[in-house]
Amino acid sequence: MKKTMFALAAASAMASGGAWAQNAGDWVIGAGWLRMSPQDSSKPLTFTAPVHSVVPGSGASVSDADTLGLSAVYFVDSHWAVEGVLGIPPKFKLDGEGTLARIGELGEARQWSPTILGKYYFNEGSSAFRPFVGLGATYVWYSDVKLTPGLQGALGSQVRQPPLSTSTTAKLDSSFAPVLNAGVAYQFDKNWGVSFSVSYIPLKTKAKLTTTSITGLPVATSEARLKLNPIVTYLSVTYRF
Repeated sequence: MKKTMFALAAASAMASGGAWAQNAGDWVIGAGWLRMSPQDSSKPLTFTAPVHSVVPGSGASVSDADTLGLSAVYFVDSHWAVEGVLGIPPKFKLDGEGTLARIGELGEARQWSPTILGKYYFNEGSSAFRPFVGLGATYVWYSDVKLTPGLQGALGSQVRQPPLSTSTTAKLDSSFAPVLNAGVAYQFDKNWGVSFSVSYIPLKTKAKLTTTSITGLPVATSEARLKLNPIVTYLSVTYRF
């Protein structure tokens, strides 16, 4: 009787484990909280025209940002998988530092950074708890770049223009960047689970600014170099099919 009960319990456990086994061809989609925390640094604001000059002691910092993350994982086999991740573009705020600190907020922009990762899952496919590591790449570009009136006025005064007589626009460079990733996944049952990951992206960009007069003629160009190097955390609810 005891042997029979033990055998039934073992069979039940194996069946339960097989119910959430991740095999070749499985898809796991996820949605949840994605947070980007720049580990930023910057170089001084530099005018490139009409004469080359550096604004001494100037700098900037980038705020953290939260957004909704979406992901899809395809299992090549029970260990290897490919994942695509995309967040609704978060809005980052840029604040002045050093000699620009008196201005406060300098501007804002939305960041687009779709990412693809190759991932390796530890433990067997039938395990509920599975750590993983990943390596991939992202392509980053920016939209809705806006500069505050405070920065607009400061740039105009640097080129000795009367207040409100100039307007400045900015463009941020796009770039590819590698992505290092690690995390854990837990499967509650055949379909539902949860995943948590941390990624590091060595990322930098250059802001190119053009200051024009009220007649539309350019009076100055300047640039600022930023290292963002964000740490990205992603906590998601997942569904396997």
